[in-house]
Amino acid sequence: MTLASPPPVPAPAWRTPFENDPAGNTTATYAECIGYYQKLAAAYPQHLHLAEAGPTDAGLPLHEVVLSADGDADPASTRRKNRRILFIQNGIHPGEPEGIDASMMLARDLMQQKSLQKLLVQVTVVIVPVYNIDGMLNRNATTRVNQNGPAAYGFRGNARNLDLNRDYIKQESRNARSFAALFQKWQPDVFVETHTSNGADYQYTMTLIATQHSKLAPALGTYLQGQLLPALYKGMEQKKWPMTPYVDFEGQTPESGLQAFLETPRYSTGYAALFNTIGFMPETHMLKAFAPRVHSTYDFLQTMLETVGQQAAALAAARAAATAGMAAQTTFPLTWALDDSQHETVQFRGYEGRTKPSDVSGQPRLYYDRAAPFTRPVPYFNTFLPTTTAGRPAAYIIPKAWVEVADILRRNGATLEPLAHDVTAPVEVYYFTDFKTTPKPFEGHYVHSQVQVQTKTETVAFQPGDLVVYLSGAAPVRYLVETLEPQATDSFFAWGFFDSVLQQKEHYSDYVFEDLAADLLRRDPALRQRLETLRQQNPAFAANGPAQLEWVYLNSAYHEPGHNRYPVARWLGPGKIQ
Repeated sequence: MTLASPPPVPAPAWRTPFENDPAGNTTATYAECIGYYQKLAAAYPQHLHLAEAGPTDAGLPLHEVVLSADGDADPASTRRKNRRILFIQNGIHPGEPEGIDASMMLARDLMQQKSLQKLLVQVTVVIVPVYNIDGMLNRNATTRVNQNGPAAYGFRGNARNLDLNRDYIKQESRNARSFAALFQKWQPDVFVETHTSNGADYQYTMTLIATQHSKLAPALGTYLQGQLLPALYKGMEQKKWPMTPYVDFEGQTPESGLQAFLETPRYSTGYAALFNTIGFMPETHMLKAFAPRVHSTYDFLQTMLETVGQQAAALAAARAAATAGMAAQTTFPLTWALDDSQHETVQFRGYEGRTKPSDVSGQPRLYYDRAAPFTRPVPYFNTFLPTTTAGRPAAYIIPKAWVEVADILRRNGATLEPLAHDVTAPVEVYYFTDFKTTPKPFEGHYVHSQVQVQTKTETVAFQPGDLVVYLSGAAPVRYLVETLEPQATDSFFAWGFFDSVLQQKEHYSDYVFEDLAADLLRRDPALRQRLETLRQQNPAFAANGPAQLEWVYLNSAYHEPGHNRYPVARWLGPGKIQ
């Protein structure tokens, strides 16, 4: 594919390493990338601001590049001028580096081409040149085995071998902590994180993950589906880059039906959605040559900038409506499932999938026949339905001992108010009754899912210094719900932040507790009747003496009250806790 109208060729002094390679198979090193932005900042201080934006696990700073019509790099001032904010992040997976090179070129062109400078009148652009600096420094030529170039590139994991696109909620890396501070500082209207795909073969160079519209506030989901996405697809078609939704499917080949990607908050676009920011992951196709992948990414970013400017008023109105709607929202989804009863239809440009004997095993293997391209209608399943919900409390109360959780909440825009004195109040508390845990660590954690809880109202004594976060005013309500409700997919409980409450600290010796248990049953006829009912209903239980003794223990005052109790309490109001 070729560009609709190739941009002017930059002067030799301003060509990027990618542009200096006649084969178009070179991506910038970290030093070349940051050096290039430093050079731009020195030459164009009236429009481009470069600053350090916090540490990373590599020991090097994250950088923030701000492009504006008048050099204004202050978020508050930018909002007062009613400019939309487009946040572009590159190199989260440095083996997928197209966005690194495309953003260097776009930043330069926005400085040097008058025809493009007008795009900054209504939109301020914030660029993170490289997010995973650690991985970019780990340069190699082999780890992206499915990918067609460039000649050398970075590594997916960071210095702690974390995949940063699973770290947006738990924020273990310094990279994620610095990003969160930068994101909260700018609170962008649109967030774009550049990637390269894996998976099937097909004709497209560019595919796109957009924030799942079902998960967005209704006003934003309607705007995304009705205005923003159609304009992006049309703009890319005009630039000779026909685009399709990200190619994810359950069958053997894409014709079985594309499925929208459910980006939970561990991912960048899922995190952004918690703050009413529309997120995108442009995913170029790994089997296309590096040069068209870079050019298509450049054109996507330019198209995004053009579209956000053209739709500035509609975008602002949709975000304002989303904010107003969330202020009144009383029930929040926590988990989602694909609705396979409804679908859209896309005209998909693919290649016929066939099988042939494997040269390795002799067994049938899949291949895509590029001599047999096709365009045909394919179902696209793009609706998700909530499967678990939670009501909105007036506040969450977090015991002061959980400092790691408190630190993350503050970093992401939450205001935590310490209690000034002892408070005893009726609150809702959760007891864990069941959950599943991954058998192997995922991103350094044994992640919980399918969490089941029992809700109780208890009168709890809180101490001075315990932390209250109210879900009112400017609080990041959805973020708080999806991190502090333990049944949410990417809650702090799911990531293991509260695992210590799952371990029982005290128990009993059988021969000692036998006599205590017998006395308990004599003094509590209702407890004895419950035990008898269980025996009648469950013969295996009736034949198991230790199980019956354990049941009595668990239903007695001797069982420690904090075992399996979620330490975060729900204050239902009204007003503030006194």
